[in-house]
Amino acid sequence: MKSPLLSLPGAVPAEGVDEGVAAHYGDLFREQRALADGTGFVDLSHRGVVTVSGEDRLSWLHLLLTQHVSELPAGQATEALILSAHGHIEHALYLVDDGETVWAHVEPGTQEALIAYLESMKFFYRVEVADRTGDFAVVHLPAGSIAEVPEGVVVRETAYGRDLFLPRADLESFAGTAGPPAGILAHEALRVEQHRPRLGFETDHRTIPHELGLIGTAVHLQKGCYRGQETVARVQNLGKPPRRLVFLHLDGSEVHLPAAGTEIRLADEGPDGRKIGFVTTSVRHFELGPVALALVKRNVPVDARLMAGDTAAAQETVVEP
Repeated sequence: MKSPLLSLPGAVPAEGVDEGVAAHYGDLFREQRALADGTGFVDLSHRGVVTVSGEDRLSWLHLLLTQHVSELPAGQATEALILSAHGHIEHALYLVDDGETVWAHVEPGTQEALIAYLESMKFFYRVEVADRTGDFAVVHLPAGSIAEVPEGVVVRETAYGRDLFLPRADLESFAGTAGPPAGILAHEALRVEQHRPRLGFETDHRTIPHELGLIGTAVHLQKGCYRGQETVARVQNLGKPPRRLVFLHLDGSEVHLPAAGTEIRLADEGPDGRKIGFVTTSVRHFELGPVALALVKRNVPVDARLMAGDTAAAQETVVEP
């Protein structure tokens, strides 16, 4: 779904999964600084919007999600996962309940599969699941923003800022009052700085929550059963995940960033050394320079010097070995 804000001055369209919104508006670092200072907004209108209404909505979602939501207070933001039977991450939901309806935004293009799964699990519960992507656009206001939120708009507020479920018809008028726009690349740079994993970027078909540090944020350990819970409990109580998320400081002398999927090796083993991980997201940060998130084998020493392709990298621990 192509955003009308691509008509704003300087807008350069994003590609890949983020197609439909602006990658940037002409000055990537300025846009990052604005967000870090709490000004401007990010157009995330390409993300899927799913709602669940009905009096059983919270108790029903509690049975399906990794998060404890049966008593979720109205207005309190949370995040949750849906796992496969083997505990692998399939969906990531960013939730808030407005007292009558649970609102969630999800990765672009994943809402149809999510809704199909939810519909298959309704049984006798009094719930209604709807795809509201065509009617509502997600807009992000950074932490510290004093931008005025239109009356009646559902807001999901976190430590990183506020996500607005804005009527899509009001997107252009809101943009005219919310300050300078920032593209998805600026938003991604701050996400990487904050070590926040993203579905489809830091995950593959075998990712489990422990590898990304999602225990306690998106996974609640003191709740009842849900699909994949056995794997979560077993790893938590009896073992360690096979991989761990790391933050990489990349050699700033390189012209090109290592792309997602670039193999990581130990620097001491040279270019023919064994693969011990891969880059998941790489960005240029306005203060930190070139940085990345990556998944590496759990037993890689935390002080090991790494190579991401041909680029030297120093690691910073996100998930403990």
